[in-house]
This record gives sequence, structure tokens and C-alpha cells, in this order.
Amino acid sequence: MGVSRFAPLLVLALLAGCDSPPPPAPTPTPPPSPTYGPPPSTGLSLSVGQVEAGLGHRASVLTLTNRDTVARKVTGYPDLKVLAGDGSPLDVKVLHETSYFAPDPGPQDLTLQPGEKALSVLAWSATVTSGDKHTGAAIAVVPIPGEPMQKQPLETDLGTTDTVQLSAWATKIGN
Repeated sequence: MGVSRFAPLLVLALLAGCDSPPPPAPTPTPPPSPTYGPPPSTGLSLSVGQVEAGLGHRASVLTLTNRDTVARKVTGYPDLKVLAGDGSPLDVKVLHETSYFAPDPGPQDLTLQPGEKALSVLAWSATVTSGDKHTGAAIAVVPIPGEPMQKQPLETDLGTTDTVQLSAWATKIGN
């Protein structure tokens, strides 16, 4: 008599234990982001410096190193595109001009001996006025005509300006 009195409670307790919570909702998988390899070990090799900031302005120094065994001629401006997180180009205007961070020396003929470097400053403003803010995740650069495009990660918080300033290749910043 004692066991039969507790049997319904035992059955209810066992059934309650079978009620497990639903599995967690699947986490959405973000779209794959492009991967960027290291700069080439031969030819003209591009590297990107850290982003410097000041008064709403941003800049990064692009460094082009001659990794060939012979001298290379470099002139003019890099051909640059700002890329979205998925690797597609953003509609960003590239101006060849002086920026808040660096003067533009204008196009000049440079001869880089093996191991020598040329520099260009990429600058932008993070100003937000009206409209949607845009952010780039990388840049694609053709250092000089005829060279292959090189892609490097670089976050560019463009605000609503959708414009960057780019200086010509030079042997030092400010010349």
C-alpha cells in the first residue's frame, strides 16, 4: 500500500526529468572574408603601416620595397581601391593631393635599388555628416602600371565622406 501511493508521484517526477530544454538556436555563419597573403618576396612588395589618428583624420603609410636583384623605376601614384569585408571594391573617390598627415610631392621618377623603399601616405577623414557610414576592410594596390595587384587588410572608417587622399611615391614623407 505504501509504494502504490507514491507510484504516481514517481512517474510524474520521471516524466518531468524527460522534458529537456530545446537545443540552442544555430549561430548564423558570417560570410567568408577574403584572406590576404604576405607581401611577395620578390619584385615590388607592398606593406601597410598601422593606422594613425588625429582630430578625426586617419592615415596609413604604404611602403613599397624593391625585392628584386636589379634597380626598379617607380613613378607617380599607386592605383588604389578600398575593399569591403567581402573583398568587393567600395565606391570611394581617390584624390591625389596633400592630406592632414602628409604633403603630396607630386609625381616624380624614382629609381629603387635592391632593398630600397618608396612611401605613399593614404589618408581619410572619419567625418559623419548625413547618410550611412562606410568602412573598408582592405585595400587593393597596383604599385606601378604593369605590376600585379596586391591586397592588404586595412580598416578604413570613412564616415560619410567616401573619399581618401593619396600622395605620390616618394623616398621619404614630406619631400
